[in-house]
Amino acid sequence: MCGRFVAASPPDEIARYFSADVPEEVVEPSWNVAPTDDVLVVHAHGGTRRMASFHWGLVPMWAKDPSVGNRMINARAEGLAEKGAYQHAFRRRRCLVPADGFYEWKAVPGQKRKQPWFVRRADGDPMALAGLWERWRGADGEGSETLHSCTIITTTPNEVLAELHDRMPVVLPPSAWDDWLDPDNEDIDALAALLVPPPAELLTLHPVSPAVGDVRTNGPELVEPVEPAGPDPTAVEGQRSLL
Repeated sequence: MCGRFVAASPPDEIARYFSADVPEEVVEPSWNVAPTDDVLVVHAHGGTRRMASFHWGLVPMWAKDPSVGNRMINARAEGLAEKGAYQHAFRRRRCLVPADGFYEWKAVPGQKRKQPWFVRRADGDPMALAGLWERWRGADGEGSETLHSCTIITTTPNEVLAELHDRMPVVLPPSAWDDWLDPDNEDIDALAALLVPPPAELLTLHPVSPAVGDVRTNGPELVEPVEPAGPDPTAVEGQRSLL
């Protein structure tokens, strides 16, 4: 799954990387983005890529209350076209969620507390996490305010992330962005084929402080490497793998 991530790069740099308009909204940098936070997303609008601030936790247009989004921070890639909460967004409202990396936790033998790991691209570029978005206008569809929300799509893990969890966010390569963002692209089979784990060599990971588990904690120190508690899942024949 993807329950915490880092979005700390300046919005103008992210906009240039994704060839998108600079967002009008101000979203503070965060090294500990948590569910229900506002996050920057890239989506298609009028033939261009636009960055905007959306609520993290998808609220379907038919929802009676926006709190339903608290349970929809992630959407499983399998069967999106058939799932009532996601099928409309999958067909027409797809987005990218820029991230500097994300966190995942691994159980430590003999300890109750899990060891958090920070996962990022090995080349230092931002991640483009595959997402869906929706607009909600109240339970009757006629609310005075419109809530834009999003979810991050997860898939089966590659061989590196499998050591940490049985799910991971979909990281889309630049070659897939146009097809994914195009609202007129309704080739469901081709879109679903994009939702696969990235190659192992794309990613690198290291253990970080358990402080990241507290949503009130924030700052660049959260992504600094620490000594792992328990076995290192990146160790190969006694050496540290820099995948």
